[in-house]
Amino acid sequence: MDVDTLREEAHRWLAAHRTAAPRDYGAILPPDLVDDGRAWQRLLFEEGWAGLHWPTEHGGRGLTPDHTAAWTTECALAEVPPWINMVGVVLAGGSILAFGTGEQQRTHLRSILEADQVWCQLFSEPGAGSDLASLSCRAEADGESWVVTGQKVWCSNGRVADRGILLARTDPDAPRHAGISFFLVDMHAPGVEARPLRQMTGGSEFDEVFLDEVRLPADALLGPLHGGWGVAMATLTNERGHIGSAGISLARRLDAIAAMDGADGAVARDRLAELVTRGRALQAMGRRQGAVASVTASLAKLGVTELMFDAAVLEADLRGAESMLEGGAAARLLGAPGGRIAGGTTQVQKNIIGERLLGLPKD
Repeated sequence: MDVDTLREEAHRWLAAHRTAAPRDYGAILPPDLVDDGRAWQRLLFEEGWAGLHWPTEHGGRGLTPDHTAAWTTECALAEVPPWINMVGVVLAGGSILAFGTGEQQRTHLRSILEADQVWCQLFSEPGAGSDLASLSCRAEADGESWVVTGQKVWCSNGRVADRGILLARTDPDAPRHAGISFFLVDMHAPGVEARPLRQMTGGSEFDEVFLDEVRLPADALLGPLHGGWGVAMATLTNERGHIGSAGISLARRLDAIAAMDGADGAVARDRLAELVTRGRALQAMGRRQGAVASVTASLAKLGVTELMFDAAVLEADLRGAESMLEGGAAARLLGAPGGRIAGGTTQVQKNIIGERLLGLPKD
């Protein structure tokens, strides 16, 4: 099937089934929508819309990333989630496809597509956010098992997840990047505890996760021992390639920015025009990215993050004292700094751009 044919079929199918979908919540599955998210993912699987470019033996359709990009674009236009959550289908699934053994792929991939497994990401720590290589969570070999102890933070879906992708230090004497391994964790195992984190927006989208001598089987290791950094970097690049969903959500945001009330003075109009111009440039750059993620996705991630931060500040300035009250403008202003952390911090994106795209010396 060619991409255009699939796009047309997806458009018709979504028009007939969009009422069965939960609201388009983005990359993070809200805890209160986990049942709706599972039901939607199961429907997608049954109807042949899950894992379009995954191998058929693992429940996919054996198509290409271009077909998946067409699907996510149509979902963005229809304002429905293209899958249950990005951590499971894009990050965990993509990593297991690329680095997993045959047994790991048979165990997890179809379960991800059928929504039998909801996944979370256990990377960041209280002392290892922007500098992820300084993580201190450790995994120690004990016979045929691994024993994991540590704390993770800013975990999406931790309290509702069945499985997690985890970075842990397996060789404390190795150079920082060389002594880390990548694990698949059962979130229901003894010693795993997830606690909601209350944000300044008033919500609790994220969790902190404590791992107290959690015992993992030998086959929980994904990829090479002490080679988890390479697995993680491939995983995060894939994440950045899906932020923005083909530019559709960015287009909606730009429409909202352009329609802001109160930009009456010359300075305010200039600030507004500058934001819209930046957004149009980001749209053009996004069209050059294509369906497969690369390090250039860091440019888009950085650009969109800073655009939305500046837009929230401008909206608050235009609304004046009203923006200090409860409401949309206040919520967007309070939530804006989080964008500089989620999906790879602004500082990390700048390092990636400088070192990998511009060829500057390493920081």
